[in-house]
Amino acid sequence: MRQPPRRSDAAPLFVAAAAAYTANVALGTAVATRVVDTANFRWVHHAIYIATCATTAAAVVVGLFRSAPREASRRAALLLLPAAAPLAAIPYLGTHGRRHPLTALAAAPFLLAGLVCSLRADRK
Repeated sequence: MRQPPRRSDAAPLFVAAAAAYTANVALGTAVATRVVDTANFRWVHHAIYIATCATTAAAVVVGLFRSAPREASRRAALLLLPAAAPLAAIPYLGTHGRRHPLTALAAAPFLLAGLVCSLRADRK
Protein backbone atom coordinates (compact mmCIF):
# COMPACT_ATOMS: atom_id res chain seq x y z
CA MET A 1 0.00 0.00 0.00
CA ARG A 2 1.28 3.43 -0.92
CA GLN A 3 2.10 5.85 1.90
CA PRO A 4 0.40 9.23 1.90
CA PRO A 5 2.58 12.13 0.74
CA ARG A 6 4.22 14.20 3.44
CA ARG A 7 5.90 17.55 3.68
CA SER A 8 9.63 17.96 4.06
CA ASP A 9 11.13 17.44 7.51
CA ALA A 10 13.04 20.68 6.92
CA ALA A 11 9.80 22.68 6.48
CA PRO A 12 10.07 24.37 9.91
CA LEU A 13 13.43 25.84 8.86
CA PHE A 14 11.93 27.17 5.65
CA VAL A 15 9.07 28.70 7.66
CA ALA A 16 11.57 30.28 10.08
CA ALA A 17 13.62 31.73 7.19
CA ALA A 18 10.51 33.17 5.54
CA ALA A 19 9.24 34.58 8.84
CA ALA A 20 12.56 36.25 9.65
CA TYR A 21 12.73 37.70 6.14
CA THR A 22 9.16 38.99 6.37
CA ALA A 23 9.82 40.58 9.77
CA ASN A 24 12.94 42.26 8.42
CA VAL A 25 11.15 43.60 5.34
CA ALA A 26 8.31 44.87 7.53
CA LEU A 27 10.69 46.66 9.88
CA GLY A 28 12.74 48.07 7.00
CA THR A 29 9.61 49.33 5.27
CA ALA A 30 8.33 50.91 8.49
CA VAL A 31 11.65 52.70 8.97
CA ALA A 32 11.81 53.84 5.33
CA THR A 33 8.30 55.26 5.51
CA ARG A 34 9.06 56.86 8.89
CA VAL A 35 6.33 54.93 10.68
CA VAL A 36 8.96 53.62 13.11
CA ASP A 37 12.12 55.34 14.31
CA THR A 38 14.91 52.89 15.08
CA ALA A 39 17.54 55.47 15.97
CA ASN A 40 17.89 54.01 19.48
CA PHE A 41 17.57 50.34 18.52
CA ARG A 42 19.01 50.01 15.03
CA TRP A 43 20.56 46.69 16.09
CA VAL A 44 17.12 45.01 15.89
CA HIS A 45 17.08 45.27 12.09
CA HIS A 46 20.61 43.85 11.99
CA ALA A 47 19.72 41.02 14.37
CA ILE A 48 16.72 40.03 12.25
CA TYR A 49 18.94 40.17 9.14
CA ILE A 50 21.41 37.79 10.80
CA ALA A 51 18.53 35.50 11.79
CA THR A 52 17.30 35.56 8.18
CA CYS A 53 20.72 34.60 6.84
CA ALA A 54 21.25 31.89 9.46
CA THR A 55 17.85 30.25 9.00
CA THR A 56 18.14 30.44 5.22
CA ALA A 57 21.55 28.74 5.34
CA ALA A 58 20.26 26.11 7.76
CA ALA A 59 17.23 25.38 5.57
CA VAL A 60 19.45 24.93 2.51
CA VAL A 61 21.96 22.66 4.27
CA VAL A 62 19.34 20.53 6.03
CA GLY A 63 17.20 20.38 2.89
CA LEU A 64 20.10 19.24 0.75
CA PHE A 65 21.73 16.74 3.08
CA ARG A 66 19.63 15.69 6.06
CA SER A 67 15.91 15.80 5.40
CA ALA A 68 13.20 13.46 4.16
CA PRO A 69 11.50 12.96 1.81
CA ARG A 70 14.80 13.41 0.04
CA GLU A 71 13.56 14.60 -3.36
CA ALA A 72 11.09 17.21 -2.04
CA SER A 73 13.58 18.54 0.51
CA ARG A 74 16.33 18.78 -2.07
CA ARG A 75 14.06 20.58 -4.54
CA ALA A 76 13.01 23.10 -1.87
CA ALA A 77 16.65 23.71 -0.88
CA LEU A 78 17.71 24.24 -4.48
CA LEU A 79 14.87 26.72 -4.98
CA LEU A 80 15.95 28.61 -1.86
CA LEU A 81 19.68 28.62 -2.62
CA PRO A 82 19.70 31.65 -5.00
CA ALA A 83 18.41 33.83 -2.14
CA ALA A 84 21.93 33.67 -0.72
CA ALA A 85 23.28 36.04 -3.38
CA PRO A 86 21.10 39.07 -2.59
CA LEU A 87 21.27 38.37 1.14
CA ALA A 88 25.08 38.35 0.95
CA ALA A 89 25.19 41.55 -1.11
CA ILE A 90 22.96 43.65 1.17
CA PRO A 91 25.66 44.73 3.69
CA TYR A 92 27.82 46.15 0.90
CA LEU A 93 25.19 48.30 -0.80
CA GLY A 94 24.56 51.00 1.77
CA THR A 95 21.18 51.85 3.20
CA HIS A 96 20.35 55.02 1.30
CA GLY A 97 18.99 54.92 -2.22
CA ARG A 98 17.19 52.21 -4.12
CA ARG A 99 19.85 49.49 -4.20
CA HIS A 100 19.33 48.26 -0.64
CA PRO A 101 15.57 47.60 -0.78
CA LEU A 102 15.65 46.32 -4.36
CA THR A 103 18.39 43.84 -3.56
CA ALA A 104 16.58 42.77 -0.39
CA LEU A 105 13.40 42.18 -2.39
CA ALA A 106 15.32 40.11 -4.93
CA ALA A 107 15.50 37.32 -2.33
CA ALA A 108 11.71 37.17 -1.92
CA PRO A 109 10.82 34.90 -4.87
CA PHE A 110 13.40 32.32 -3.81
CA LEU A 111 12.29 32.34 -0.18
CA LEU A 112 8.67 31.96 -1.26
CA ALA A 113 9.44 29.18 -3.73
CA GLY A 114 11.48 27.25 -1.16
CA LEU A 115 8.77 27.67 1.46
CA VAL A 116 5.95 26.54 -0.83
CA CYS A 117 7.94 23.57 -2.09
CA SER A 118 8.89 22.48 1.44
CA LEU A 119 5.28 22.64 2.61
CA ARG A 120 3.76 21.01 -0.45
CA ALA A 121 3.40 17.27 -0.25
CA ASP A 122 5.80 15.20 -2.33
CA ARG A 123 3.80 13.86 -5.27
CA LYS A 124 5.54 10.96 -6.99
